[in-house]
Amino acid sequence: MKRFNFQHKNRVPAAMKNSTRRHFLSNGGILAGSILTGINLGGVHAAEDNTIRLALVGCGGRGSGAAANALSSSTGPTRLVAMADLFEDRMTRSYKALSEQFGDQVNVPSDRRFIGFDAYRKAVDVVGPGGIMIQATHSVFRPVHVAYAVEQGVNVFMEKSFAPDPAGTRRILEIADQAKYKNLKIGCGLMCRHSSARQAMIEKIREGALGQIVLVRAYRMDSGIRLEPFPGNQSELLWQIRRPYAFLWVSSAQFIEYMIHQIDECCWIKDAWPVSAHGLGGREPRSKDCAQNMHTYCVEFTYPDGTKAQINGRAMPNTYGDFSTFVHGTSTAGQFSGNVHAPTVSIFKDQRCDKDNISWRPDRERVSPYQVEWDVLLDAVRKDKPHNEAHRAAYTNFASIMARAAVHEQRVITWDEVTGSNFSFFTGAADLTTENPAPVQADADGRYPVPIPGSWKEI
Repeated sequence: MKRFNFQHKNRVPAAMKNSTRRHFLSNGGILAGSILTGINLGGVHAAEDNTIRLALVGCGGRGSGAAANALSSSTGPTRLVAMADLFEDRMTRSYKALSEQFGDQVNVPSDRRFIGFDAYRKAVDVVGPGGIMIQATHSVFRPVHVAYAVEQGVNVFMEKSFAPDPAGTRRILEIADQAKYKNLKIGCGLMCRHSSARQAMIEKIREGALGQIVLVRAYRMDSGIRLEPFPGNQSELLWQIRRPYAFLWVSSAQFIEYMIHQIDECCWIKDAWPVSAHGLGGREPRSKDCAQNMHTYCVEFTYPDGTKAQINGRAMPNTYGDFSTFVHGTSTAGQFSGNVHAPTVSIFKDQRCDKDNISWRPDRERVSPYQVEWDVLLDAVRKDKPHNEAHRAAYTNFASIMARAAVHEQRVITWDEVTGSNFSFFTGAADLTTENPAPVQADADGRYPVPIPGSWKEI
Protein backbone atom coordinates (compact mmCIF):
# COMPACT_ATOMS: atom_id res chain seq x y z
CA MET A 1 0.00 0.00 0.00
CA LYS A 2 1.27 3.47 -0.86
CA ARG A 3 1.95 5.66 2.13
CA PHE A 4 0.78 8.79 0.35
CA ASN A 5 -2.06 8.88 -2.13
CA PHE A 6 -2.72 11.92 -4.29
CA GLN A 7 -5.62 10.31 -6.15
CA HIS A 8 -9.10 11.78 -5.87
CA LYS A 9 -12.45 10.67 -7.21
CA ASN A 10 -13.07 13.58 -9.54
CA ARG A 11 -12.26 12.33 -13.02
CA VAL A 12 -10.23 14.60 -15.28
CA PRO A 13 -12.13 15.38 -18.49
CA ALA A 14 -10.34 14.04 -21.55
CA ALA A 15 -10.18 17.48 -23.11
CA MET A 16 -8.32 18.84 -20.10
CA LYS A 17 -5.76 16.10 -19.58
CA ASN A 18 -3.23 17.55 -21.99
CA SER A 19 -3.46 21.05 -20.56
CA THR A 20 -3.14 20.29 -16.88
CA ARG A 21 0.39 20.57 -15.56
CA ARG A 22 0.11 17.99 -12.84
CA HIS A 23 -0.52 15.28 -15.49
CA PHE A 24 2.58 16.03 -17.59
CA LEU A 25 4.82 13.18 -16.53
CA SER A 26 2.04 10.64 -16.13
CA ASN A 27 0.90 11.35 -19.70
CA GLY A 28 4.36 10.75 -21.13
CA GLY A 29 5.26 14.41 -21.42
CA ILE A 30 2.52 15.40 -23.87
CA LEU A 31 0.99 18.86 -23.63
CA ALA A 32 -1.16 20.74 -26.08
CA GLY A 33 0.34 23.74 -27.83
CA SER A 34 2.49 24.67 -30.78
CA ILE A 35 5.75 22.77 -30.34
CA LEU A 36 9.03 24.31 -31.45
CA THR A 37 11.34 21.51 -32.55
CA GLY A 38 14.59 21.17 -34.41
CA ILE A 39 15.88 24.63 -33.55
CA ASN A 40 19.64 24.64 -33.90
CA LEU A 41 20.81 27.07 -31.25
CA GLY A 42 24.51 27.21 -30.59
CA GLY A 43 25.45 27.65 -26.84
CA VAL A 44 23.61 28.38 -23.69
CA HIS A 45 23.84 32.16 -24.08
CA ALA A 46 22.23 32.55 -27.49
CA ALA A 47 20.94 36.12 -27.18
CA GLU A 48 21.78 36.90 -30.80
CA ASP A 49 19.06 34.53 -32.04
CA ASN A 50 16.44 35.78 -29.56
CA THR A 51 16.34 32.52 -27.63
CA ILE A 52 15.06 32.85 -24.06
CA ARG A 53 16.95 30.59 -21.68
CA LEU A 54 15.05 28.63 -19.04
CA ALA A 55 16.08 27.06 -15.75
CA LEU A 56 13.68 24.56 -14.21
CA VAL A 57 13.82 24.49 -10.41
CA GLY A 58 11.53 21.73 -9.16
CA CYS A 59 11.14 18.88 -11.65
CA GLY A 60 7.88 17.28 -10.57
CA GLY A 61 4.81 17.15 -12.77
CA ARG A 62 3.89 20.77 -12.12
CA GLY A 63 7.35 22.10 -12.96
CA SER A 64 7.79 19.81 -15.95
CA GLY A 65 4.41 20.89 -17.27
CA ALA A 66 5.34 24.56 -16.90
CA ALA A 67 8.58 23.92 -18.77
CA ALA A 68 6.61 22.21 -21.54
CA ASN A 69 4.36 25.27 -21.84
CA ALA A 70 7.41 27.53 -22.06
CA LEU A 71 8.99 25.31 -24.71
CA SER A 72 5.70 25.12 -26.65
CA SER A 73 5.19 28.87 -26.96
CA SER A 74 4.78 30.35 -30.42
CA THR A 75 6.09 33.74 -29.23
CA GLY A 76 9.68 32.87 -30.17
CA PRO A 77 12.44 30.35 -29.46
CA THR A 78 13.01 29.07 -25.95
CA ARG A 79 15.54 26.59 -24.63
CA LEU A 80 15.85 24.73 -21.33
CA VAL A 81 19.48 25.00 -20.23
CA ALA A 82 19.50 24.00 -16.55
CA MET A 83 17.52 21.87 -14.12
CA ALA A 84 17.52 21.62 -10.33
CA ASP A 85 15.80 19.35 -7.87
CA LEU A 86 16.31 17.78 -4.47
CA PHE A 87 15.64 14.27 -5.77
CA GLU A 88 17.56 12.65 -8.62
CA ASP A 89 14.78 10.26 -9.63
CA ARG A 90 12.39 13.15 -10.18
CA MET A 91 15.05 14.98 -12.20
CA THR A 92 15.65 11.90 -14.36
CA ARG A 93 11.97 11.42 -15.19
CA SER A 94 11.52 15.09 -16.04
CA TYR A 95 14.63 15.28 -18.22
CA LYS A 96 13.62 12.15 -20.13
CA ALA A 97 10.05 13.34 -20.77
CA LEU A 98 11.06 16.84 -21.83
CA SER A 99 13.94 15.63 -24.01
CA GLU A 100 11.73 13.14 -25.81
CA GLN A 101 9.12 15.77 -26.56
CA PHE A 102 11.24 18.82 -27.32
CA GLY A 103 14.53 17.44 -28.67
CA ASP A 104 17.19 20.13 -29.16
CA GLN A 105 15.19 22.66 -27.17
CA VAL A 106 16.31 20.75 -24.08
CA ASN A 107 20.05 21.40 -23.81
CA VAL A 108 20.78 20.21 -20.27
CA PRO A 109 23.83 17.95 -20.12
CA SER A 110 24.61 16.19 -16.86
CA ASP A 111 26.82 19.02 -15.60
CA ARG A 112 23.84 21.38 -15.75
CA ARG A 113 21.46 19.06 -13.89
CA PHE A 114 21.91 19.99 -10.24
CA ILE A 115 20.80 18.05 -7.15
CA GLY A 116 20.48 19.35 -3.58
CA PHE A 117 19.18 22.20 -1.48
CA ASP A 118 21.58 24.65 -3.16
CA ALA A 119 20.84 23.40 -6.68
CA TYR A 120 18.56 26.37 -7.44
CA ARG A 121 21.50 28.77 -7.17
CA LYS A 122 23.53 26.82 -9.70
CA ALA A 123 20.62 26.65 -12.13
CA VAL A 124 19.92 30.39 -11.83
CA ASP A 125 23.60 31.17 -12.37
CA VAL A 126 23.57 29.12 -15.57
CA VAL A 127 20.51 30.81 -17.05
CA GLY A 128 21.86 34.29 -16.24
CA PRO A 129 20.33 37.76 -16.64
CA GLY A 130 17.51 37.95 -19.14
CA GLY A 131 16.56 34.30 -18.71
CA ILE A 132 13.67 32.83 -16.74
CA MET A 133 13.69 30.63 -13.68
CA ILE A 134 10.70 28.30 -13.41
CA GLN A 135 10.23 28.01 -9.65
CA ALA A 136 8.06 24.95 -9.08
CA THR A 137 9.27 23.44 -5.83
CA HIS A 138 7.13 23.75 -2.68
CA SER A 139 6.01 27.06 -1.24
CA VAL A 140 8.42 27.06 1.71
CA PHE A 141 11.25 27.52 -0.81
CA ARG A 142 9.47 30.05 -3.04
CA PRO A 143 10.58 33.28 -1.30
CA VAL A 144 14.20 32.10 -0.98
CA HIS A 145 14.58 30.96 -4.58
CA VAL A 146 12.73 33.87 -6.16
CA ALA A 147 14.71 36.39 -4.12
CA TYR A 148 17.97 34.91 -5.44
CA ALA A 149 16.75 34.97 -9.04
CA VAL A 150 15.71 38.62 -8.79
CA GLU A 151 19.03 39.46 -7.16
CA GLN A 152 20.77 37.90 -10.17
CA GLY A 153 18.64 39.76 -12.72
CA VAL A 154 16.66 36.68 -13.77
CA ASN A 155 12.95 36.78 -14.63
CA VAL A 156 10.68 34.35 -12.81
CA PHE A 157 7.69 32.11 -13.29
CA MET A 158 6.57 30.84 -9.90
CA GLU A 159 3.95 28.23 -9.21
CA LYS A 160 1.29 28.41 -6.54
CA SER A 161 1.00 28.48 -3.62
CA PHE A 162 3.45 31.29 -2.90
CA ALA A 163 4.38 30.89 0.77
CA PRO A 164 3.01 28.74 3.61
CA ASP A 165 2.56 31.58 6.09
CA PRO A 166 2.15 35.36 6.51
CA ALA A 167 5.88 36.03 6.94
CA GLY A 168 6.75 34.28 3.70
CA THR A 169 3.96 36.08 1.87
CA ARG A 170 5.20 39.44 3.08
CA ARG A 171 8.61 38.49 1.71
CA ILE A 172 7.02 37.76 -1.68
CA LEU A 173 5.59 41.29 -1.68
CA GLU A 174 9.05 42.72 -0.96
CA ILE A 175 10.53 40.68 -3.79
CA ALA A 176 7.76 41.85 -6.10
CA ASP A 177 8.74 45.45 -5.39
CA GLN A 178 12.40 44.67 -6.06
CA ALA A 179 11.54 42.98 -9.35
CA LYS A 180 9.46 45.98 -10.41
CA TYR A 181 12.33 48.33 -9.59
CA LYS A 182 14.74 46.19 -11.64
CA ASN A 183 12.26 45.86 -14.52
CA LEU A 184 12.17 42.08 -14.18
CA LYS A 185 9.12 40.09 -15.20
CA ILE A 186 7.29 37.72 -12.84
CA GLY A 187 4.52 35.37 -13.91
CA CYS A 188 2.54 33.41 -11.33
CA GLY A 189 0.72 30.10 -11.63
CA LEU A 190 -2.84 31.33 -11.12
CA MET A 191 -3.61 30.38 -14.71
CA CYS A 192 -7.38 30.93 -14.52
CA ARG A 193 -6.72 34.69 -14.78
CA HIS A 194 -5.56 33.94 -18.35
CA SER A 195 -8.68 32.00 -19.30
CA SER A 196 -10.47 33.75 -22.19
CA ALA A 197 -13.82 32.30 -21.07
CA ARG A 198 -13.45 33.65 -17.56
CA GLN A 199 -12.20 37.00 -18.84
CA ALA A 200 -15.35 37.25 -20.96
CA MET A 201 -17.44 36.44 -17.88
CA ILE A 202 -15.65 39.12 -15.88
CA GLU A 203 -16.53 41.64 -18.58
CA LYS A 204 -20.18 40.62 -18.28
CA ILE A 205 -20.03 40.94 -14.50
CA ARG A 206 -18.44 44.39 -14.69
CA GLU A 207 -21.08 45.47 -17.22
CA GLY A 208 -23.78 44.51 -14.70
CA ALA A 209 -25.20 41.53 -16.59
CA LEU A 210 -25.80 39.71 -13.29
CA GLY A 211 -26.71 42.79 -11.27
CA GLN A 212 -24.83 43.51 -8.05
CA ILE A 213 -22.79 40.47 -7.02
CA VAL A 214 -23.99 39.35 -3.60
CA LEU A 215 -22.64 35.80 -3.27
CA VAL A 216 -19.88 33.62 -4.71
CA ARG A 217 -19.78 29.85 -4.04
CA ALA A 218 -16.64 27.78 -4.61
CA TYR A 219 -16.25 24.03 -4.09
CA ARG A 220 -13.55 21.42 -4.15
CA MET A 221 -14.78 18.16 -2.74
CA ASP A 222 -13.04 14.85 -3.38
CA SER A 223 -11.34 12.01 -1.53
CA GLY A 224 -8.24 14.09 -0.83
CA ILE A 225 -4.98 12.63 0.45
CA ARG A 226 -4.04 10.44 3.39
CA LEU A 227 -0.69 9.95 5.08
CA GLU A 228 0.42 6.75 6.76
CA PRO A 229 2.69 6.87 9.83
CA PHE A 230 6.28 7.95 9.43
CA PRO A 231 8.12 4.60 9.20
CA GLY A 232 11.44 5.80 10.63
CA ASN A 233 14.88 4.58 9.58
CA GLN A 234 15.33 7.42 7.06
CA SER A 235 15.54 11.21 6.83
CA GLU A 236 12.28 12.53 8.22
CA LEU A 237 12.99 15.86 6.51
CA LEU A 238 13.23 14.35 3.02
CA TRP A 239 10.30 12.03 3.74
CA GLN A 240 8.12 15.06 4.50
CA ILE A 241 9.28 17.01 1.44
CA ARG A 242 8.30 13.99 -0.68
CA ARG A 243 4.79 14.31 0.79
CA PRO A 244 4.23 18.08 0.69
CA TYR A 245 0.44 18.31 0.88
CA ALA A 246 0.49 16.61 4.29
CA PHE A 247 2.57 19.34 5.98
CA LEU A 248 1.86 22.99 6.63
CA TRP A 249 5.50 24.06 6.69
CA VAL A 250 6.35 22.50 3.31
CA SER A 251 3.56 23.50 0.95
CA SER A 252 0.81 25.25 2.92
CA ALA A 253 -0.86 21.78 3.10
CA GLN A 254 -3.87 20.48 1.28
CA PHE A 255 -6.47 23.23 1.70
CA ILE A 256 -4.45 26.05 0.14
CA GLU A 257 -2.77 23.84 -2.45
CA TYR A 258 -6.21 22.72 -3.60
CA MET A 259 -8.30 25.87 -3.08
CA ILE A 260 -6.08 28.85 -3.88
CA HIS A 261 -7.42 28.98 -7.45
CA GLN A 262 -11.03 29.11 -6.25
CA ILE A 263 -10.14 31.74 -3.66
CA ASP A 264 -8.47 33.79 -6.38
CA GLU A 265 -11.60 33.43 -8.52
CA CYS A 266 -13.78 34.73 -5.68
CA CYS A 267 -11.61 37.81 -5.24
CA TRP A 268 -11.40 38.40 -8.99
CA ILE A 269 -15.18 38.24 -9.31
CA LYS A 270 -15.60 40.70 -6.44
CA ASP A 271 -12.65 42.85 -7.58
CA ALA A 272 -11.72 43.12 -3.91
CA TRP A 273 -9.91 41.36 -1.07
CA PRO A 274 -11.95 40.04 1.86
CA VAL A 275 -11.99 42.05 5.06
CA SER A 276 -12.59 38.98 7.23
CA ALA A 277 -12.97 35.21 7.21
CA HIS A 278 -14.94 32.90 9.48
CA GLY A 279 -14.58 29.16 9.17
CA LEU A 280 -15.71 25.74 10.29
CA GLY A 281 -13.94 22.43 9.82
CA GLY A 282 -12.83 19.16 11.28
CA ARG A 283 -11.45 15.67 10.72
CA GLU A 284 -13.35 12.51 9.91
CA PRO A 285 -14.14 10.29 12.91
CA ARG A 286 -11.59 7.65 13.88
CA SER A 287 -9.29 8.80 11.08
CA LYS A 288 -5.95 7.03 10.67
CA ASP A 289 -4.62 9.93 8.61
CA CYS A 290 -1.28 11.06 10.07
CA ALA A 291 -1.12 14.36 8.12
CA GLN A 292 -1.72 17.85 9.52
CA ASN A 293 -4.83 18.49 7.41
CA MET A 294 -8.42 18.92 8.41
CA HIS A 295 -10.78 16.91 6.22
CA THR A 296 -13.49 19.56 5.90
CA TYR A 297 -13.05 23.29 5.40
CA CYS A 298 -15.94 25.73 5.13
CA VAL A 299 -15.02 29.41 4.97
CA GLU A 300 -17.18 32.52 4.71
CA PHE A 301 -15.44 35.62 3.35
CA THR A 302 -16.90 39.06 3.94
CA TYR A 303 -15.96 41.74 1.39
CA PRO A 304 -15.80 45.50 1.95
CA ASP A 305 -19.36 45.98 0.64
CA GLY A 306 -20.68 43.39 3.10
CA THR A 307 -21.33 40.67 0.52
CA LYS A 308 -20.11 37.11 0.97
CA ALA A 309 -18.16 34.30 -0.66
CA GLN A 310 -18.32 30.72 0.55
CA ILE A 311 -15.37 28.37 -0.02
CA ASN A 312 -16.14 24.73 0.70
CA GLY A 313 -13.56 21.97 0.74
CA ARG A 314 -14.01 18.35 1.73
CA ALA A 315 -11.44 15.57 1.47
CA MET A 316 -13.24 12.35 2.33
CA PRO A 317 -13.71 9.15 0.32
CA ASN A 318 -17.16 7.89 -0.65
CA THR A 319 -18.76 11.33 -0.44
CA TYR A 320 -20.34 13.72 -2.95
CA GLY A 321 -17.74 15.35 -5.21
CA ASP A 322 -17.80 18.86 -6.61
CA PHE A 323 -15.21 21.12 -8.26
CA SER A 324 -16.80 24.38 -9.38
CA THR A 325 -17.39 28.08 -8.77
CA PHE A 326 -20.75 29.87 -9.03
CA VAL A 327 -21.65 33.55 -8.76
CA HIS A 328 -25.00 35.09 -7.80
CA GLY A 329 -26.11 38.64 -8.55
CA THR A 330 -29.27 40.57 -7.79
CA SER A 331 -30.49 39.89 -11.35
CA THR A 332 -29.33 36.35 -12.07
CA ALA A 333 -26.59 33.78 -11.49
CA GLY A 334 -23.72 32.24 -13.41
CA GLN A 335 -21.06 29.55 -13.35
CA PHE A 336 -17.47 30.76 -13.36
CA SER A 337 -15.44 27.54 -13.30
CA GLY A 338 -15.86 23.80 -13.66
CA ASN A 339 -14.26 20.44 -12.96
CA VAL A 340 -10.46 20.53 -12.66
CA HIS A 341 -10.50 24.25 -13.57
CA ALA A 342 -12.35 23.62 -16.82
CA PRO A 343 -13.69 26.80 -18.50
CA THR A 344 -17.29 25.85 -17.74
CA VAL A 345 -18.62 29.40 -17.89
CA SER A 346 -22.20 30.54 -18.37
CA ILE A 347 -24.91 32.94 -17.30
CA PHE A 348 -28.28 31.49 -16.30
CA LYS A 349 -31.74 32.88 -16.92
CA ASP A 350 -32.35 33.21 -13.19
CA GLN A 351 -30.87 31.89 -9.95
CA ARG A 352 -31.29 28.25 -10.96
CA CYS A 353 -27.81 26.97 -11.91
CA ASP A 354 -28.72 24.18 -14.32
CA LYS A 355 -27.55 23.31 -17.83
CA ASP A 356 -31.09 23.66 -19.19
CA ASN A 357 -31.33 27.23 -17.87
CA ILE A 358 -28.39 28.90 -19.66
CA SER A 359 -28.85 32.28 -21.38
CA TRP A 360 -25.22 33.03 -22.39
CA ARG A 361 -21.94 31.25 -22.94
CA PRO A 362 -18.57 32.71 -24.01
CA ASP A 363 -16.77 31.64 -27.16
CA ARG A 364 -15.04 28.29 -26.83
CA GLU A 365 -11.61 28.56 -25.28
CA ARG A 366 -9.08 27.69 -27.99
CA VAL A 367 -5.81 27.94 -26.05
CA SER A 368 -5.21 26.50 -22.59
CA PRO A 369 -4.74 29.16 -19.90
CA TYR A 370 -1.60 27.25 -18.85
CA GLN A 371 -0.19 28.10 -22.27
CA VAL A 372 -1.53 31.65 -22.41
CA GLU A 373 0.09 32.67 -19.13
CA TRP A 374 3.43 31.59 -20.55
CA ASP A 375 2.87 33.33 -23.88
CA VAL A 376 2.11 36.56 -22.00
CA LEU A 377 5.22 36.25 -19.84
CA LEU A 378 7.54 35.40 -22.75
CA ASP A 379 6.11 38.23 -24.85
CA ALA A 380 6.76 40.66 -21.99
CA VAL A 381 10.36 39.48 -21.69
CA ARG A 382 10.97 39.77 -25.44
CA LYS A 383 9.34 43.18 -25.83
CA ASP A 384 10.34 44.51 -22.40
CA LYS A 385 6.75 45.17 -21.39
CA PRO A 386 5.73 45.54 -17.73
CA HIS A 387 4.62 42.21 -16.30
CA ASN A 388 4.60 41.49 -12.59
CA GLU A 389 1.87 39.24 -11.19
CA ALA A 390 3.60 38.73 -7.84
CA HIS A 391 1.75 41.46 -5.94
CA ARG A 392 -1.65 40.06 -6.84
CA ALA A 393 -0.47 36.51 -6.19
CA ALA A 394 0.72 37.51 -2.73
CA TYR A 395 -2.64 39.06 -1.87
CA THR A 396 -4.42 35.91 -3.02
CA ASN A 397 -2.01 33.99 -0.81
CA PHE A 398 -2.93 36.20 2.14
CA ALA A 399 -6.63 35.55 1.49
CA SER A 400 -5.95 31.81 1.37
CA ILE A 401 -3.97 31.87 4.62
CA MET A 402 -6.73 33.91 6.25
CA ALA A 403 -9.27 31.27 5.20
CA ARG A 404 -7.16 28.37 6.46
CA ALA A 405 -6.46 30.10 9.78
CA ALA A 406 -10.15 30.83 10.29
CA VAL A 407 -10.78 27.08 10.24
CA HIS A 408 -7.70 25.99 12.16
CA GLU A 409 -8.13 28.61 14.90
CA GLN A 410 -11.97 28.62 14.76
CA ARG A 411 -12.26 32.39 15.03
CA VAL A 412 -12.80 35.39 12.77
CA ILE A 413 -9.55 36.41 11.07
CA THR A 414 -9.30 39.90 9.57
CA TRP A 415 -7.40 41.06 6.49
CA ASP A 416 -5.43 43.58 8.55
CA GLU A 417 -4.51 40.83 10.98
CA VAL A 418 -3.15 38.42 8.38
CA THR A 419 -1.32 41.03 6.31
CA GLY A 420 0.28 42.44 9.46
CA SER A 421 1.34 39.08 10.88
CA ASN A 422 4.95 37.88 11.03
CA PHE A 423 4.04 34.28 11.83
CA SER A 424 6.17 31.63 10.18
CA PHE A 425 5.96 27.83 10.39
CA PHE A 426 9.68 27.51 9.61
CA THR A 427 12.38 30.14 9.15
CA GLY A 428 15.32 28.00 8.06
CA ALA A 429 14.49 27.21 4.42
CA ALA A 430 17.54 29.10 3.13
CA ASP A 431 19.95 27.02 5.20
CA LEU A 432 18.56 23.51 4.97
CA THR A 433 20.81 20.52 4.40
CA THR A 434 20.04 16.83 4.25
CA GLU A 435 21.38 16.55 7.81
CA ASN A 436 18.74 18.85 9.31
CA PRO A 437 15.94 17.45 11.46
CA ALA A 438 12.43 17.90 10.14
CA PRO A 439 10.70 21.10 11.37
CA VAL A 440 7.82 18.99 12.73
CA GLN A 441 8.41 15.62 14.36
CA ALA A 442 6.25 12.53 14.34
CA ASP A 443 5.04 11.25 17.69
CA ALA A 444 5.59 7.69 18.90
CA ASP A 445 2.79 6.49 16.60
CA GLY A 446 4.24 8.21 13.54
CA ARG A 447 1.56 10.94 13.54
CA TYR A 448 1.96 14.71 13.14
CA PRO A 449 0.37 17.60 15.06
CA VAL A 450 -3.10 18.63 13.90
CA PRO A 451 -4.62 22.09 14.51
CA ILE A 452 -6.60 22.17 17.74
CA PRO A 453 -8.97 25.16 17.89
CA GLY A 454 -8.46 27.29 20.98
CA SER A 455 -4.75 26.57 21.26
CA TRP A 456 -3.49 26.51 17.66
CA LYS A 457 -1.88 29.64 16.19
CA GLU A 458 -0.84 30.34 12.61
CA ILE A 459 -1.43 34.10 12.40
